[in-house]
Amino acid sequence: MKAVFVMLVAVGAIASPAPQKLFFSRVFPVPGQVGLFVAAADGSDERPLLASPDIDYNPAWSPDAAWIVFTSERAGSADLYRARPNGADLERLTDSPAFDDQAAFSPDGRQLVFVTSRAGGTADLWTLDLQTRRAKPLTSGAGGDFRPAWSPDGRWIAFSSDRGSGLPFAHGRWEHLHLVDIYVIRPDGSGLKRVTEHGNFCGSPKWSSDSLRIVAYCMSAEETLTYRQPRLDGGDTRIVSIDIAKGTTADVAAGPGVKLAPAFQTTNEIGFIRKDVAGAGIHYSSGKAGPKGDLRSAAWSPDGTRVAFHKRLAAGPGVGHRMWSRRPDFELRLGGVQPSFHPSGDRYAMTTYVPPPGSNNLLVVESDSDKSTVVFHQDGRSVLGPQWSARGDAIIFGIGRFGAFFNGFHDLFLKPADRVDGGAQIAVIAPDGTGFREVTTGPNNNGFPSMAPDGNRFVYRSFGPEGDGLRIMNMETKSVTTLTRGYDNFPVWSPRGDLIMFSRQEKGDYEIYTIKPDGTGVRRLTFSHGNDAHMAWSPDGERIVFASSRMGFKDEVLYTDAPQPYGELFVMKYDGTDVQQLTDNQWEDGTPAWQPSRPQVSR
Repeated sequence: MKAVFVMLVAVGAIASPAPQKLFFSRVFPVPGQVGLFVAAADGSDERPLLASPDIDYNPAWSPDAAWIVFTSERAGSADLYRARPNGADLERLTDSPAFDDQAAFSPDGRQLVFVTSRAGGTADLWTLDLQTRRAKPLTSGAGGDFRPAWSPDGRWIAFSSDRGSGLPFAHGRWEHLHLVDIYVIRPDGSGLKRVTEHGNFCGSPKWSSDSLRIVAYCMSAEETLTYRQPRLDGGDTRIVSIDIAKGTTADVAAGPGVKLAPAFQTTNEIGFIRKDVAGAGIHYSSGKAGPKGDLRSAAWSPDGTRVAFHKRLAAGPGVGHRMWSRRPDFELRLGGVQPSFHPSGDRYAMTTYVPPPGSNNLLVVESDSDKSTVVFHQDGRSVLGPQWSARGDAIIFGIGRFGAFFNGFHDLFLKPADRVDGGAQIAVIAPDGTGFREVTTGPNNNGFPSMAPDGNRFVYRSFGPEGDGLRIMNMETKSVTTLTRGYDNFPVWSPRGDLIMFSRQEKGDYEIYTIKPDGTGVRRLTFSHGNDAHMAWSPDGERIVFASSRMGFKDEVLYTDAPQPYGELFVMKYDGTDVQQLTDNQWEDGTPAWQPSRPQVSR
């Protein structure tokens, strides 16, 4: 019997395959880049809330000041936790693979209202009984609901929402604007009504002590793109007071700056965060100042003497760090910008991020040690979309001024006179950085190349005066074949050589398609509302990993510090079936790469 048992254990071990490894990029935050703090309202006596910080954010103070509830990713997905104001008695409140965040207390302190993706992947409001830990839905429907606040009299819950707004593109860009309104709803789910004018942005409602007014911050729709960046040299948002009974809105005098997260301190005093560099930190409408730094969310104690907040911290790139995955058969790790694996899986190429018009680096990173080596840099020009050859003897990439890519890429968005088209070409180097040569020429903006398995051809996207679309170049003869016409992007050649996948704009969204290398057999794979792009093949060509905005925003955009804070990772079969979600958060996850299988090495 002992021998049989040993044999069964061995067979069981063989039958359990190791998880597939995917590397991807996250704009913010990587581990160590955000943390919770508590300070006096004037900024003195600042200290970390917890002795063992993790990715912790969005605090809320209980009505009796005994607890601070917050969101943490310390156990994987975003869940709700609580701790004493001195950091003691850390306790997990929710344990769901879904996204739980942005909690607010009922006035009696017995319940929480919070944002969650439990119902279907988008951001809805649920309530949680803190004694029984029973959670139940409050809102539902298309779009996302964010930043709830319970009125002091207990009769209403205010929240912001992009329901009914769709995901319009910013002018000349591919990022979605965030059109958000303020709503109120009864705690039993009845009485839903919108209290702000639709078409722009107003968010983060907080109640006055008499439950008659709401304070919020507002801006234009286009400013939701401008102000989502982490460090702002200028700008201005409005703080408004909304009379719920009358439906009137009045501006609150609060000085200049990109202001967010306002909250009543007294009848005539409002505290808020400024995101712009000149005044980064907490300020008050009276002119006083509080804690300084890159703060993003703040909650004052009931007596107004203390404030809890989360802020950005200095941190490394996080490359190689293991991240949470909804599916245990897929292991996710951070891999820098646009990672691409050598066929052996022992290293990958990636780029660093530098906003245009700066230049960046092309690096090769060892998969096991995370040691990186800069293999290419050229002042004044940027590198985009590196890809390894199937033989592992070359790295191909785009290089140049990618003005057309970053500043308007199609006449559908910008008139030709408004476009900024900097020439970009396709280049090839050896893995050690030697042998650099450009293989395309001309006035077009060329980028995102991908080599065929035979190593003799590559596909790339091109647009400019010589026409738009996907092209295939023979590297020996330099002959170029037109594969598609129009704005198609991110082409990737299948490891099997039979298909090329790419992203195409389809009625306001970007969808994933495949096409045969001879130009026949065009097939649409995705049909979601939202952008599907940043694709990569599995090493056997059977599956595709990609980023998608189909689940929409899960928080107001200014809190996320990312251009596209709705990017989630998904996998599907090569024919578009069996779609599975891997990530579920309010951050920007994208540019995934599939690591070829190799012997396991402990980290």
